[in-house]
Amino acid sequence: MKLIKNIFFVAAAAFLAVSCNQGIDPISAVDPGPDASSPVVTFKSPTNGYEIKNGELVSSLNIDFEVTDDIELGNISVKFDGTDIKTYKSADYKDYRRLIDTLVHGNVTMGDHTLSIVAADLAGKTTTQTITISKVPPYSPKYDGEVFYMPFEGDYTEMITFKSATKVGSPGFADDGLQNTKAYKGATDSYLTFPIDAFKNDEFTVGLWVKLNASPDRSGILTVGASADSRNEGFRLFREGGAAEQRIKLNVGMGSGESWNDGDVINPKIGDWVHVAFTVTATENTIYINGTPVRTSAMSSPISWAGCSDLIIASGGTTFSYWDHKSDLSKYDDMRIFNRALSAEEIQAVINDDSPYVPKYAGEIFYMPFEENAKDKVSMVSADVVGAPGYNTGKKGKAYAGAPDSYLTFPTAGLKGDEYSAAFWMKINSTPDRAGILTVGDASKTESRNEGFRLFREGSAKEQRIKMNVGTGAGESWNDGGILVPATAGWVHVAITISQSKNTIYFNGEEIRSSNMSGFSWANCETLVIGSGGDTFSYWSHKSDLSLIDELRMFNKALSTAEVKAIYDAEK
Repeated sequence: MKLIKNIFFVAAAAFLAVSCNQGIDPISAVDPGPDASSPVVTFKSPTNGYEIKNGELVSSLNIDFEVTDDIELGNISVKFDGTDIKTYKSADYKDYRRLIDTLVHGNVTMGDHTLSIVAADLAGKTTTQTITISKVPPYSPKYDGEVFYMPFEGDYTEMITFKSATKVGSPGFADDGLQNTKAYKGATDSYLTFPIDAFKNDEFTVGLWVKLNASPDRSGILTVGASADSRNEGFRLFREGGAAEQRIKLNVGMGSGESWNDGDVINPKIGDWVHVAFTVTATENTIYINGTPVRTSAMSSPISWAGCSDLIIASGGTTFSYWDHKSDLSKYDDMRIFNRALSAEEIQAVINDDSPYVPKYAGEIFYMPFEENAKDKVSMVSADVVGAPGYNTGKKGKAYAGAPDSYLTFPTAGLKGDEYSAAFWMKINSTPDRAGILTVGDASKTESRNEGFRLFREGSAKEQRIKMNVGTGAGESWNDGGILVPATAGWVHVAITISQSKNTIYFNGEEIRSSNMSGFSWANCETLVIGSGGDTFSYWSHKSDLSLIDELRMFNKALSTAEVKAIYDAEK
């Protein structure tokens, strides 16, 4: 009887096996191929160079990482300063080709540290990925009234309160922030939120650095609101435009109404960091771009904070995503908020601290990019304005736009030397038919050309000759330069070099003409004139130039031909 039962069970099992496989292809082993690649290790957080800043002597560190292999992972070790803090074996993995994990290391002391992951595969190939992190003393506010500072150095921590912003979506970090640090990098449907208790005042200032991504063509930048259908509370800083021009705008809620500020435009194609700031008082709001106030709008009553609790960073968020003011894919850095309205001088001081200009070329002592102002970025001194020159689309960003009876003056104290060079881009307007371009002379003498130099143009609508005259002290040297055709020349890179024995004019990196001379004199030359013959060379009708001038640089040496060519190649 027992034998019969066993036969029955075997037959039933065989029947079920056949039934289950009906209509299904049998599973076959597949050769995965040779193990060709080493494991790949990726640190998601922290990033290389990350700094922990808080008031604790010892801190914890969240470590978020991923390891993958083409065939199968073996052992993985996480090391802090060379010591294992966790080891994984192949039996620990749900996916034998991939490990994603987050762990906490709770003994990070002051100073620099290394964090390493050593990953092996079953074929014996090993990958080691190492980053450095630091624990540094906590941040102390640098400026009067500073209540918020977020540097985006690999995390979203506000450094005064040590609170972290709440992350929505998957924003990230870029490696090309100010001074080659990290920066916030926007992503689709992503932004940060942070409580606003620290700056709920009638007066406040917000400033941040922005490297614009014009796609999408509009977005929120900073948003505080109470509801999705009202702009009568909080504020909205946002951008709108196209690939060539983005306008920065501001809307402020006043409880029973709103104030609109149409700000000004930024050219995203420049690819530079731009400082954007705005101030709010009980009576007005003002937008600043690179330290220059670009527009002020009146307010009939102070800002209303009713129902407002959070600041949205890099999006219109839940209260201002309409009109497509959604997430910004731009990069942000060094964001600060103040509980008072800063002056223009105070905003400029913050800019200078955050991003001092570092000369790009040997001997460079002056750089004026004409981005809506006439400030030398080396000395941070602004030129004095005579008349009403303006700014227009330049070779890069904006450019100086000449006007009748208008020019700039700048002190020569930091420019004088035995040798001198200048380089700039120029787009010639042949009306009037002659003008001064760069002029330095002795203002105490009438029609003296024995001191300083005069770069100027003469000609007609058909052709313009760029010339130079240099004072040697006892006499003068003339250089007849070369001809540009205004109708076809477009933007031309013009450079001049002056030594004690020779002066040279260059167009687009190529030498046009040199003139020998004996000496170079700065005697009694106190002022450089940009865009005119000015007080010392307006005779022979060398008056104001209506041309465009951009990216003006000066040097304390006579550049070589190779150096002039290198500058042209780098700037073209």
